[in-house]
Formats: sequence, C-alpha cells, structure tokens
Amino acid sequence: MNDVLQLARPEIRTLEPYRHAAWAPAMVRLHANENPWADETDGGVVDLNHYPEPQPRSLVVALSSLYGVAPDQLLIGRGSDEGIDLLVRAFCCAGRDRVIVCPPTFGMYGVAAAIQGAGVAAVPLDAEFGLDADAVLDAWSPGVKIVFLCSPNNPTGNSVDPRALERIASGLDGRALVVLDEAYVEFSRSPSLVNRLQQWPGLVILRTLSKAHGLAGARCGAVLAAAPIISLLARMIPPYALPAPTIAAALGALGAPRLARARDRIDRLIGERERMRGALARLPTVRRIWPSDANFLLVEFADAPVAHAAALRAGLLLRDLSRLPRLEGCLRVTIGTPEQNDRLIAGLEAA
Repeated sequence: MNDVLQLARPEIRTLEPYRHAAWAPAMVRLHANENPWADETDGGVVDLNHYPEPQPRSLVVALSSLYGVAPDQLLIGRGSDEGIDLLVRAFCCAGRDRVIVCPPTFGMYGVAAAIQGAGVAAVPLDAEFGLDADAVLDAWSPGVKIVFLCSPNNPTGNSVDPRALERIASGLDGRALVVLDEAYVEFSRSPSLVNRLQQWPGLVILRTLSKAHGLAGARCGAVLAAAPIISLLARMIPPYALPAPTIAAALGALGAPRLARARDRIDRLIGERERMRGALARLPTVRRIWPSDANFLLVEFADAPVAHAAALRAGLLLRDLSRLPRLEGCLRVTIGTPEQNDRLIAGLEAA
C-alpha cells in the first residue's frame, strides 16, 4: 500500500494536536472550565453547559454502519464543507501546491483552495458534462495534491461514469488524493464507491446528512477514507467541533424509523423529479433539461431572467446559473413538495 500521507504537508504530519479535556461521561466534570448550571431556556436540549464529546462515539458508529466503513475510516464534521477545508489545508502548501477541479462543479473546492493559497487547475467537463479522465490525468503534475470530483455533480445533476472515476483513481494512486463528493448519491442510480476505499488508499469520499436525510440546518457531514488520512485530519479539526444539538439531531435521524422515512422521501423526490421533468419539458420556454441523478434539475430556458422572475412572483427561489461559463440560460430547480412543484409550473406557464 502506498503511504498516502507522504502527499500531506510535513508540518501537518508532525502536528501535535490540541489536547481537549479528557472524556469520561460517568465522572463529574471539574476539569474543562464549564458552567455547572444548564440554561433552562435551552429549548429542551439537555447539557448545553457542557462541551459535547469530540467525535461522539455513538454517532461515529451509527454513520459507519450507514455508510459501510469501519469507525476509524470516518471523521464527522460540519457538513461536507469542513471536510473539503480540512483536506486542502492538510495536503496543500500555500503558494506551491494545486488542486484540480472539473467545472461546472461545486464552487467550494476552488474557494477552499484559494483560502489556503493553493492553485486551481480547471479541467472542464465535456459538452455533455461528462468527465474526461484522460484530460484529468494529463493535467496532473507533482504539485497537484487533490483532484475534486462530484457525483452526482452539482450543478449539472449527472452521475460521473464509474469507469472514468476508476481510471482516475487508479492512474493517480500514490500521486494525488482523489476526493469524490457524493452529497447527492442517495438520489442516484449509480452506487457509492465506498467499497473501493480499500483498493485505492488515496480515495476520499464525502457524504452528508444535509440532502437525503433533511438535516441541512444541523450541518453534519462525514469524510470517509483510509484510517491514516482520517487520523491526520482528526489532528486538525477544532475541539468539540460538533454542537450538541447537531449530535442529537443526527442520532435521531439514524434510528430505524427515521431511516425508513428517509428512504420513502427519497423515492417520493425521485418520482417528483421525473414528474417535473415531464412538466417542464412541455413548456415552450424550456430548451433543454439535463439528465439528473440528484434532487434537482438543471434547466436551460429561452430567457432565464424571465423564468427566474416568474418563479419569484410565485414565491419560489431558483438558482440562477446563467452568468456562469457553459451554463448560459440555465436555472437549477430543486425538487420540492408536489404543491411547490405545481406552483412553479403554474408560474412558468403564466410568464
């Protein structure tokens, strides 16, 4: 197995992490400078006067079971964004290293790199928003430490061809991390690549409870990777990173009844996505609807500003992407409830 940590910044590999107060739930806590009294107006969330457990074991185990990895292959953070930030800071030296992104794609990859002072090399998706594996491999050089891929891709909605992902992961094994953002994979016909983590030590997968599990406001995501990568990132994550309400919300969502309800809602959203595809396709102002494996549709309109204004008049916000390269005339439409979706179609028909 390649020592993937040789790709990381030397000062991070030798970093002495912050030592938080010892965690012993059965003991009275007189060692962490906490207030001994809880605020009785905390909205019913108990124990907010105490720091939460760092990387709470119960949640680590629950998410490990959900995603099919060992507990030491998982780090919990505040959404996928924290995972992106940690990875860039761990592996990219400012002013020297670079990441590869494949636009149009999620903007936070480039933002995190810019904040770190790392360069960004763009390898655009092809005309049908497919991933050009050969172009990605050709763009690699020793200064490239991370390749960010997103499947299903945001904002285009399509899943990346697994053969292209495998070609990149194999071709860059030991030379760069391949970070696969699977924020929308629950809505996809393509399976997660989590079962390939053992095959490629440099493969990292990002998952979140924000989308399919309806916990966007709780901000809970996970990095899935080889244990050495997880251990490295754990040195960097701030102490007590997950708030107690987030932990409680996530644990509640991972119980059997809530998981069953989430699966039902995923099925309903997929059904609504296909219904909306048909309804939008019948509108004369719609030029194209791109294939989607996510909970949204990328729609090209003859006049995107007019369509956007019509949605606003109906009390609905759409994501206007029409000023971005290769997305001229496009709006991203999140799939809502049947009533919300019907309201959007009626508003667009009346425009």
